Amino acid sequence: MDDTPGWDAIDAALRPLYGDVRPYHLGTVIKWALGGPDPLDGISVYARTEPVPHWHFVSYGMSELYGKESSDPDESGWGFEFTFRLVRDPADAEPPPWAANLLQNLARYVFSSGNWFEAGHHMNVNGPIAADREDSRIRAVAFVTDPELGEIATPHGRVEFLQVVGLATEEYEALRQWDAASFLNAIAPHLPLFVTDIDRPSLLADPELARAVREGIARDGSSSGALFVNTAHWELDGAATTLRIGALQAEAIAQALRGRLPFGRTLLLQTEDTRMVFQPAGAYAVVETEDGRLDVSLPPEALDDVVAALRPVAGSTPIAALPGLTVEIVPTRMRDRYGNETGEVVG
Repeated sequence: MDDTPGWDAIDAALRPLYGDVRPYHLGTVIKWALGGPDPLDGISVYARTEPVPHWHFVSYGMSELYGKESSDPDESGWGFEFTFRLVRDPADAEPPPWAANLLQNLARYVFSSGNWFEAGHHMNVNGPIAADREDSRIRAVAFVTDPELGEIATPHGRVEFLQVVGLATEEYEALRQWDAASFLNAIAPHLPLFVTDIDRPSLLADPELARAVREGIARDGSSSGALFVNTAHWELDGAATTLRIGALQAEAIAQALRGRLPFGRTLLLQTEDTRMVFQPAGAYAVVETEDGRLDVSLPPEALDDVVAALRPVAGSTPIAALPGLTVEIVPTRMRDRYGNETGEVVG
């Protein structure tokens, strides 16, 4: 009887690409299920030369490698395994450890929070993705289906190979204002197989690409209907309403509102314990629902005033177009990728 059918299915998917080549393999000493710190049981890394020299990382552990444990017969575990392609110096004999740590950190986030990733998802990692490279502009990630591995069927259900793609800060801001799939399609010719290079400048330094992205944003608006933020609270006092927003994400919320409401789309702000929804409407209204959500209806003529108040500077701004509404920006205490406060405060 095969004790590792899920693991074997991943190996079988890699065989057409790599044959009998033995990868550089990083194993986990103490498994997550036994109290270890790393959710991934292993990461295999292959040295590639085409289309550019790079390392191809493939995880083992987001899917069910051994027995079937989940109740969903159609998906194995979380339904995906991570991959990551990183530019390689042909002289290097071993891949850099930080890249494996990145995948473990992403896996740890999924296992700890219960929030999974899919193609088109994206996140700011609050610093360079290579922890020891403070000079790197690559500080966010997006997820695409691995262009070579795709999706496979295993004895425990489907598994998608979900590739992590490193993005510069400017690229990430543009992606959030547009649509992840459209943005990634636009930059694909500049990133063969979506190989990440932590030393590259922003691709938007290319005037032609930057123009195409700007036109896409103006034409399509934003497909990002939800933002996970630190602070999105409110206070209702008779006819007066105060919206409290964290300084760190104020500008991102402003951009998202411009990319959503004029196109007839809502925007959800989600924190650990609150939900605030902005929706386009003919007239201003604020309604606190029975399940504790705050719905804010904004007419088009008020959008500019609300956006202008969303600046990363602590303070309160009455919205002139909407008497009774105040936007209060509160300081945000910065945290590193592990959730620890850094001592830095925005706002």
